[in-house]
Amino acid sequence: MGLLSKVYQQTKTVQYGCMRFMSSFRYEDLQITLTDKPSPKPDNEKLKFGANTSDHMLEVDWTLEHGWGTPHIKPVAPLQIHPAAKVLHYASELFEGMKAYRCIDEKIRMFRPMENMQRMARTAKRTALPDFNQAEFLKCIKKLISIDQEWVPHSQKCSLYVRPTFIGTEPTLGINASNMAKLFVITSPVGPYFPTGMKPVSLLADPQYVRAWPGGCGMYKMGSNYAPTTAIQSIANEKYGCQQVLWLYGEDHQLTEVGTMNLFVFWINELGEEELITPPLETGLILPGVTRKSLLELSRQWDEFKVSEQVITMKRFTKALNEGRVKEVFGAGTACIVCPVSKIVYLGQELNIESNDKESLTQRFYRVINDIHFYRTPHHWMENIEEDVEESIRKYGAQV
Repeated sequence: MGLLSKVYQQTKTVQYGCMRFMSSFRYEDLQITLTDKPSPKPDNEKLKFGANTSDHMLEVDWTLEHGWGTPHIKPVAPLQIHPAAKVLHYASELFEGMKAYRCIDEKIRMFRPMENMQRMARTAKRTALPDFNQAEFLKCIKKLISIDQEWVPHSQKCSLYVRPTFIGTEPTLGINASNMAKLFVITSPVGPYFPTGMKPVSLLADPQYVRAWPGGCGMYKMGSNYAPTTAIQSIANEKYGCQQVLWLYGEDHQLTEVGTMNLFVFWINELGEEELITPPLETGLILPGVTRKSLLELSRQWDEFKVSEQVITMKRFTKALNEGRVKEVFGAGTACIVCPVSKIVYLGQELNIESNDKESLTQRFYRVINDIHFYRTPHHWMENIEEDVEESIRKYGAQV
């Protein structure tokens, strides 16, 4: 029995105590309908995040009765869903965000895409949406990017943002698992997060606002995590002049995330050691970011300073800051790679983080990851969109 055949034999998925049977969609069944009205490509110098959508989208439907349907790449068009669809009433929805890059050899590559596929599958389980074959889905995404490859900017400052989305579409009111679902992908050319250079941001840290809590969904990438944060973002901007929110949790005011980014602190710890520290995933408060994982892995490979995943409280942080032990604070995520922090507004105080003239760790991370993205530094994290699905399976293991 071949490798793919073994993968397809695994067709059962368990979601919250109920057994669901599914038929996996396959790349080999992919149907393609090309647009006869291609849109003009935007100017690379004027790209804004999410403002432009490429010509085609990927779409595949699922029902409990029939399992997965046929995947289809077609011109981008409005979705046809019933007004009673569960996504519209109970936020039965999740998404991913990743990027494709036109590298220095003109080949188009994605950054660690199977990490996103695995996280998406975990989130689908938490959202009571059906499982899917991760390797087959990735192959379909690669084909979508290949078809719209001219939308991948011809610039080493820009990239193609890829947004897989999964929604419950069953047209019945009632809070239970959706018996119908739609998986779709759109792509969007985006410019550099820092078009005028990497400028530090200021943060509002107000303990009355909470992003996530133990046992909740903070560790999953679902839309319902984001809508409640937008009003607080506006308060941070309008009332305090801060660009982002530093989310705190608990009576001890634990630092968790920066806006929609993972948080890192580079400091001298209580033992006098240089240490890069980030909140742990075990609490369930933190989204397991792909960039977060990559920075931790790079740091451990360099072996130049201590690397820790542990809880950071505001009391511990402010003590270190007052003692001059905090070297850098930054957020990390797909959109920006890293984003330095210059100030935190906390309980009426302005906590300023001093910067130095030499290359910071934040800048070093940005340079190293950016070089990997565009293959100036060849790395196995970059995956060619022309790579065969069998190679993906060999690289990551059978995924169903």
